[in-house]
Amino acid sequence: MEKILVRKSNPLKGHVKIDGAKNSALPIIAASLLGTEDIILEDVPDLADVKVILKVLEKLGSEIEYLDNETVKINSSKLNSYQTPAKLMAQMRASFLVMGPLLARLGRTETHMPGGCAIGTRPIDLHLKGFKALGAIILENTDYIGAKAEKGLIGQVIYLDFPSVGATQNIMMAATHAKGETIIENAAKEPEIVDLANFLNKMGADIKGAGTSSIRIKGVNKLYGCTHQIIPDRIEASTFMVAAAISKGDVYIDNIITSHIRPVIAKLREIGCTITEFENEDRVRVIGPDKPKGTKIKTLPYPGFPTDVQAQFMALMTICEGISKVEETVFENRFMHVDELLKMGALIVTEGKEARIAGVPSLKGANVRATDLRAGAALILAGLVAEGTTAINDIYHIDRGYNNIVGKLRNLGANIDRIED
Repeated sequence: MEKILVRKSNPLKGHVKIDGAKNSALPIIAASLLGTEDIILEDVPDLADVKVILKVLEKLGSEIEYLDNETVKINSSKLNSYQTPAKLMAQMRASFLVMGPLLARLGRTETHMPGGCAIGTRPIDLHLKGFKALGAIILENTDYIGAKAEKGLIGQVIYLDFPSVGATQNIMMAATHAKGETIIENAAKEPEIVDLANFLNKMGADIKGAGTSSIRIKGVNKLYGCTHQIIPDRIEASTFMVAAAISKGDVYIDNIITSHIRPVIAKLREIGCTITEFENEDRVRVIGPDKPKGTKIKTLPYPGFPTDVQAQFMALMTICEGISKVEETVFENRFMHVDELLKMGALIVTEGKEARIAGVPSLKGANVRATDLRAGAALILAGLVAEGTTAINDIYHIDRGYNNIVGKLRNLGANIDRIED
């Protein structure tokens, strides 16, 4: 087993380039099942989750070829299976996104319950509700879950009880081949939704309204091939911005779309960061404050403060002056990193969906574990300013969402290593 060792570091300085967005690459790779010609995807992040979903596509009959480290060619013209392997499905939740494309393309899909981080209940009922509204028959037993639409799907107005990103994506993909028009109301508005819609439209789909609460999809008979560049990862960008802040650093972050992370930028400025945005350039400069001030954050669906940055921001709050507060409204079990931060000397009290953090003069190194992907990133950030050495275990979670985070931080001057235990 590997672990990450972080020692108290000097202020981070230099440049870091952000990879393509994991949360955009995964649904777009799944959507490649709809294409009948070569698809070239650029800025594909080198992540464990990406490798898993590419293996899923191979098992379904797609041909996968890496043209370079960040460019993948996918050809699904010989798609020959609607059954996704249980072993791969158990490794991550996003693998469930192949259901929509398979239902549209083959009229049948059969899978197992998806895995991923244990950060709370993320029900798939909204996905299935959408498929059913389009005319699919839902198939369930103790071993698998599936859907079939042997005579094809029919466009319908679908209202989502919650603006679920995954459900919006899955229904949007399924509806590309539905007869007539499908309207998704109370749809998720995340940039990853817009990126997926742009990709599908390049293949020949007819989708309007992505990025708003109402998305319209007119069904087409066939989708083709295209070349598409994945958008930058706003969560990785936010993580490195917080790294600059917590270390009192001075970091230039390249390949970033600042409009995607407005709430994070606002809160970093609130705690005392100096953030410079460069006109007509995809970069920002973040200078951390000598004495960061406490603040409050409340996680919300986009365009609110992202739940995927909550843990990292809490790590920063542990050394902010005064009392800070976090309200988590998206996932009910996303405070698992609190116990690990407490081991490092943080002062945090949780009650239900809320956490109160009293800033301390310094943290101390400890033996901790990454309970989930973003918790692992938070512990790395805390380790940058903790006295002594922080040993982070279960780092396979971190590998699911960050490509070479150790190397990138080391290039900025962090005292960090990845070792065999």
